[in-house]
Amino acid sequence: MNKGKICVSVCAKTAGEFIENIKRAAEHADVIELRFDCLQEIEIETVLAQLENLRKQFTKPFVATFRSEEQGGKRKLTRDERQFFWSQGLDNYVDWSDLELDFIEESFYWLFNKRICSHHDFNGVPQNFNYIYRKLKKTEVDILKIAVQANDITDSIAVWKLLEKAKSDKKQIVPIAMGEAGKWTRILGLAHGAFMTYAALDAGKETASGQLTVQDLIETYRVKELNEQTEIYGIVGSSVAQSLSPFMHNAALKVHNLDAVYIPFEVKNLDEFITRFIRKETREIELNFKGFSVTIPHKQTIVKHLDFIDETAKKIGAVNTIKIENGKLYGFNTDAQGFIEPLKNACGDLRDVKIAVLGNGGAARACIYALKKEAAEVTIFARNFKKAESLASEFQVELKEFSKTDFNDFDILVNTTPLGMKGEFEKETPLFAGQIKNVKLIYDLVYNPFETQFLKEAKSVGIPTIGGLAMLATQGASQFKIWTGKDAPMKEMSRAALRKLS
Repeated sequence: MNKGKICVSVCAKTAGEFIENIKRAAEHADVIELRFDCLQEIEIETVLAQLENLRKQFTKPFVATFRSEEQGGKRKLTRDERQFFWSQGLDNYVDWSDLELDFIEESFYWLFNKRICSHHDFNGVPQNFNYIYRKLKKTEVDILKIAVQANDITDSIAVWKLLEKAKSDKKQIVPIAMGEAGKWTRILGLAHGAFMTYAALDAGKETASGQLTVQDLIETYRVKELNEQTEIYGIVGSSVAQSLSPFMHNAALKVHNLDAVYIPFEVKNLDEFITRFIRKETREIELNFKGFSVTIPHKQTIVKHLDFIDETAKKIGAVNTIKIENGKLYGFNTDAQGFIEPLKNACGDLRDVKIAVLGNGGAARACIYALKKEAAEVTIFARNFKKAESLASEFQVELKEFSKTDFNDFDILVNTTPLGMKGEFEKETPLFAGQIKNVKLIYDLVYNPFETQFLKEAKSVGIPTIGGLAMLATQGASQFKIWTGKDAPMKEMSRAALRKLS
């Protein structure tokens, strides 16, 4: 158990909703941030009038925030508006006042007891980053807060290093790398000395990019239970925002009561990540990494970074699982087994069965490898014909160009492309009902959403389907065994993934 605090940010336009959210936040939070800048101007006075009663009602500490738009606030504020707000005697009812640098000096005349001095940069890590930290430190406030946008995971290193600086300066600090690429700083910060981490009350009510819900921080990532020795696993890819793996693997770690956590790592530049985070001789921060899942687009490019690779992964030419042991990186591929088991359970013997594989990435390689082992008759369909030629040649399968043709000569269709995945591709489908009406089975490797547009097309013409969650759980169980040596609790893992999808 660490000493850090979870601060839930309360943000609403009306006083009624704002106060109701304070009551809800008090059930889970260690600290409650009152984001007055979220309120409509006419509603602010209503909330301020009830602060005394709210203070008596709840024992949880309050942080008052009235942030201008350029510093991440919810609306434009003039200096006079901000000055008037802070001069209204809030200190009688809140525990901390969160102010930007331009108001800190002035705040001493308002006789605030406790202050947070904060700085936000939504463009990235500023070149004068260390200078900003020194300016914040000189204010001699109680808590320093620095939040900057991380566009790739290595952008967050500078923020993370502030934990050591603040410790040596005997300062309390809240360092945050915003965005998906900085999400790990929000999860691991408390274990490494951050004063607190910010959370949203509900999904969709985040007050900053990359903010997690209080439920996920407590139940999924168990952030208050983590420490500096906690073993770290995670998923490495771009993008990983919609991945269900953290929910699935953290559920398994909890069942076995392991001092470990599984985190999404948004990585665009894999080489930089391995160099600056992982390799002992070059890494810039010390975290207890023990293994990773690897996903799009790094399943093939990760191979060059490995010290050892198992035979299955070597034959497939793609790795989805890394185990780190004594500083060495061991590569495995559990996609092949994860893919083929649900298919065989549904179809039985696959010998001479005509199967079309849509796509030619790392996942496709694993599927083709597994299908060839079962003596299936495989054809690859790819939009990038030239890129797929080497794959078809390597596995000695037929290659055809992805077009508007029908696929009614095939028994099974397997989608390995990201079409249908939650996000920018969610409404897309690789094929439509008219192209597949005589196919016997559709297998879509996309698992989020649970029912993709492709699966809906199949069901509209009565074709049986297998969704990607079946493969995810099966391959994830194999990963868990590789990492921990323990049998994976499949029911709990599948249940956690389904709960997140529902």
